[in-house]
Amino acid sequence: MGWPISHSRSPVIHGHWIKQLGLRGTYVPLAVNPVLLPQALGGLSALGFAGCNLTLPHKVDALAHVTQLDDVARQIGAVNTVIVNPDGSLRGTNTDAFGYIQSLHEAQPDWQAAQGAAVVLGAGGAARAIVWALADAGVKDIRLLNRSRDKADALASEFGSPVHAYPWEQRHDALSDAALLVNTTTQGMQGQPVLDIDLAKLPVHAVVSDIVYTPLQTDLLMRAHHRGNPTVNGLGMLLHQARPGFAAWFGVMPDVTPALWQAVMSTL
Repeated sequence: MGWPISHSRSPVIHGHWIKQLGLRGTYVPLAVNPVLLPQALGGLSALGFAGCNLTLPHKVDALAHVTQLDDVARQIGAVNTVIVNPDGSLRGTNTDAFGYIQSLHEAQPDWQAAQGAAVVLGAGGAARAIVWALADAGVKDIRLLNRSRDKADALASEFGSPVHAYPWEQRHDALSDAALLVNTTTQGMQGQPVLDIDLAKLPVHAVVSDIVYTPLQTDLLMRAHHRGNPTVNGLGMLLHQARPGFAAWFGVMPDVTPALWQAVMSTL
């Protein structure tokens, strides 16, 4: 469920696994207006759904519309996966943190939390998961910047140390001595303006990560690659966050294989 939803590659991912494993089922994109999210979630059980994923702009709003929250979703403060329980009630979890760390280690196995500060751009549902994941991994300095300063302040206050909010105007300077830069905003996505950030002060060894995957190589990633920074595109996070949700619905943990990468890449 998302608004809009046409960009999502999740139907390709889950459809691939359903076919590979010979399961009976299908995974469909559902365009759900935010004002209708409570009714949409409430109808999952009656329509025979095992659950659903949630993407922009539903991840935070869904907290109020599920029966149960697991510890990860509660701590992150966002839901990206909903499981329909046998009695029809809804359980919310968040697999974005798992997916992000898995994708980071897969693309850049040398990255370590102790290498230095992480700069995170954005303060939405995905940012919440990534900030939580980085703090859980042991990053000691997480610099959070968002165009709406109040959202960054609120998130930093909620999470506490090691998260610190900075004004959006300081995003260029915040890159100094950082070991990781993560864009969680929609800037750089197809149809959106490119991310306005100057990489001049970013160390050349710092990893640059963008969770946008349409296009696969955003302007940010191309500029980072050109100056020699190692990069991580958004597709790995999408693939890996899907695994625990699929396991919760169908009882089997699927693998991220070259065939799956190729299936999704062919749609980009």
